[in-house]
Amino acid sequence: MSIETQQKALNLEQILWEETIPGGNHWSGLIRRGTSLRFTDLTGGANLSALFYNTEDKLERYNMPDTLKGQHTAFLTTGNVCYSDMGRVMCSIIGDSLGWHDTICGVTDAAQIEAKYGKANFQTHRNDMYRSGKDGLLIELAKYGLSKRDLVANVNFFSKVTPDESGNLSFVTGHSKAGSYVDVRFDMNVLLVLSTTPHPLDPATTYKPGAVKISAWHAGLATADDACRNACGQNSRAFINTERYYL
Repeated sequence: MSIETQQKALNLEQILWEETIPGGNHWSGLIRRGTSLRFTDLTGGANLSALFYNTEDKLERYNMPDTLKGQHTAFLTTGNVCYSDMGRVMCSIIGDSLGWHDTICGVTDAAQIEAKYGKANFQTHRNDMYRSGKDGLLIELAKYGLSKRDLVANVNFFSKVTPDESGNLSFVTGHSKAGSYVDVRFDMNVLLVLSTTPHPLDPATTYKPGAVKISAWHAGLATADDACRNACGQNSRAFINTERYYL
């Protein structure tokens, strides 16, 4: 099935389930092979930090360096895939309204949040507390027996960061508008871990992270003419590795 067909196929009748992650929160779940998720920025300015682990063997996880060098890119968009550290395709971007998702800036920790936005903890602010991306991801990882040592470089969906001639990075404000989306097909059984806390380089001085809606549907597996598979030779080889794993 082509990317264009899969985008048109996303309709109310075929949605398996939907869920909204409020801004500044975290989420995790087991996503089956052949399932696709549409992430939608509900208010504009959202940042969705994502980690990917092999459900059956959590020592296998998303590998940012291999993903970027294998596809000769520094960011992700339609046609790109996320490689595991075993050279397999964990998931593929089959639709994207933005054209750029950050791969290199990581997540905030508690010290960064307090330095930028001030302090608001659960004891005084309850659900309006200021959460960091790192803390949220660690809370979700702990549910599956994982810990700080299992944190790896993540993807920041909806965020764009560009370098200048000296290599300094700048956050592109206003990159994602309300309604912006990215469609991700899962090519392995994946433990997906998410955080909706602000991007580390977001210059906003007020803590107002955006909410993200998740919509799931059954997309099926990549076929021989799949655009992500055929985007480059390395992708084709990684899909073969994935398919052999499930023989």
